[in-house]
Amino acid sequence: MVQGAVYDAVNAITPEHHRPYLLKRRFSASASGEAAVATAAARVLTHIIETVPASIPFANKSTLLQRVADAHTASLAAIPDNSFKRQGIDAGNAAADAMIAAREGDGRFGPSQWVPNPNPGHWDPVAPNGTIVQDPTPWVGGVEPFLMESSSQFRSPGPNALTSPAYTAEFNEVKALGELNSTTRTTEQTYIAKWWQSNPVVSWNAVARDLVARGDFDAAASARLFAMTNLSGADAAINCYNDKYHFDFWRPFQAIRRAGEPAEGNPDTSPDPTWTPLLSAPYPDHVSGHMCNDGAQVTVMQMFFGDEIDGGFQITSAFVNPGGPATRTFGTFSQALDEIVEARIWAGLHFRAADVQGRDLGINVANFMADNYFQPVGNG
Repeated sequence: MVQGAVYDAVNAITPEHHRPYLLKRRFSASASGEAAVATAAARVLTHIIETVPASIPFANKSTLLQRVADAHTASLAAIPDNSFKRQGIDAGNAAADAMIAAREGDGRFGPSQWVPNPNPGHWDPVAPNGTIVQDPTPWVGGVEPFLMESSSQFRSPGPNALTSPAYTAEFNEVKALGELNSTTRTTEQTYIAKWWQSNPVVSWNAVARDLVARGDFDAAASARLFAMTNLSGADAAINCYNDKYHFDFWRPFQAIRRAGEPAEGNPDTSPDPTWTPLLSAPYPDHVSGHMCNDGAQVTVMQMFFGDEIDGGFQITSAFVNPGGPATRTFGTFSQALDEIVEARIWAGLHFRAADVQGRDLGINVANFMADNYFQPVGNG
């Protein structure tokens, strides 16, 4: 929401502009871009924080609101107080108003999409340690998309059938590699599996900021990149969670512990009732949420920067003590994307199909975005 509004605010005062996302109005090209950006961002952030339902714990709500207000005030104070500043503020307010109005009643914080099913192949909220851990955001798949025509537009092919050779192969793969004390997984694989257990939205936005600074992007190009990256990532997450609760597929630890049940019907899978993954997550397996975001955001950055980055790019993991350096360098985006597919298996989090199809879902969303949004005015 923030990046979409910032894009519209900057785009509205840029002479050689692109198609607006929501805001159809134009403002003076002499308007202050800094004022437009600060106002659009602050207004939307404030709205998001203020409208979180009271039923959701939010201990630092007032602190965050004050931080946003203080940052907005400081940003505006650094701009000369003249008509250009006021025009920029007007553009920012208009962009924020358009975004806030468009997202009213969009399904955020709505009801859970989960329908319990005790049969083999279906997810349940029992964690590996036996406690109940409910998905904190089970409504994401029901949110109105930012770009897509529906929240299931890019439905994945789905998990492999429980009796198929493909399922048996990926079952045995994650059983060997993803177990907490696996003797098959290497020390480096364990480190990489933990290292990637970070928020991909945070990671890829940090990479984008670094590359924008290195590439000397102007405000219009930067705003367009961040809007394309984050709106694609948001829609990939929406479609991903819609898939998760559509297929309701069990996590590897649930599958491995319950293998061999008559209803599973696969004589080639053997159970391990104490099998525990290296890492776990409180929502269905298929498709991988991390990979959906990775696929979408990386695809957008490849559109701007290509796959190979001169000098490489760095990502810092938020995982506490992954067993190696917190910061790593990659030479290409495809190298990172391929590694994440494997890392989620090494972590015991996903079957391979969930990773591969999640990545492809994100790529499909980003390509749809590029074909239909943010194009130069007069193109088509």
